[in-house]
Amino acid sequence: MSGDPRTVVRKFLARPQHEGAGAIVRRSIGRFELKYFDPFLVLDEFSVTAPAGFPDHPHRGFETVTYMLQGAVIHEDFEGHKGTIGAGDLQWMTAGRGIVHSEMPASHGTQKGLQLWINLSDRHKMIEPRYQEIASTNIAEASEDGVTVRIIAGESLGIHSPIYTRTPTMFLDFTLEPGAYMQQPVPESWNAFVYVLEGEGVFGKSRSSSTTAHHLLLLSPGDRLMAWNKSSKMLRFILVGGEPIGQPVVQWGPFVMNTQEEIDQTIQDFENFENGFEKARYWRSEATQDQEF
Repeated sequence: MSGDPRTVVRKFLARPQHEGAGAIVRRSIGRFELKYFDPFLVLDEFSVTAPAGFPDHPHRGFETVTYMLQGAVIHEDFEGHKGTIGAGDLQWMTAGRGIVHSEMPASHGTQKGLQLWINLSDRHKMIEPRYQEIASTNIAEASEDGVTVRIIAGESLGIHSPIYTRTPTMFLDFTLEPGAYMQQPVPESWNAFVYVLEGEGVFGKSRSSSTTAHHLLLLSPGDRLMAWNKSSKMLRFILVGGEPIGQPVVQWGPFVMNTQEEIDQTIQDFENFENGFEKARYWRSEATQDQEF
């Protein structure tokens, strides 16, 4: 490869905070030190134990990617779409012009996962909502020299994910055995980051200090990432990259648009059940109804 490898330019520890109704999240992107990493709005590592969860709430103007690590959550929306996202499963939801939904624990014990918010360009913000869902057993996986990768979006080791990304995105889940080394191409113009899930790894340069779980690493420009597991335990991390949109971002909670006027209009649409939020007038998720009694 002729270009430069990516190196770590910033490092954050994602500390636990409360979100939703009693849920605990470790937020790395979307907090005050890192409000936006184009095109990424939020990265949460969440932990929910019933009755905590994420009851009925709206979205407009972006995509949410839910990737479960442990347990399961039940997802319901006001279009009648309902299902369970179990360990290793993926849900790629394009909120577009508007969705109201809930995400609640499916069983006892602690449910853990990742949720990534990906911005949409102005021409895609008001498209019809869409779901892409892949069960864990159907997520493509490849292994080579002590490295295993699950291809959530994009390509690795010659295998492509079937997920269609309106904002061009790669999302790879790597596991490195002790002593293993990996090298993954990343489009040079994209922004990219690593989030460590388990163990500790060395990223960018072999002489760098190691990084432990719950840390986010922002990567410099370059055409590839290199990583090493120099420890005696398994290393697991995600590598995520995306093509920057380069447009203004105005966010008000679960609404992400390009101007304040569009945010004002979105709030009005939601409050008046218009322009994509019509079905929100009478809809309540089953999980929320159960909690109201």
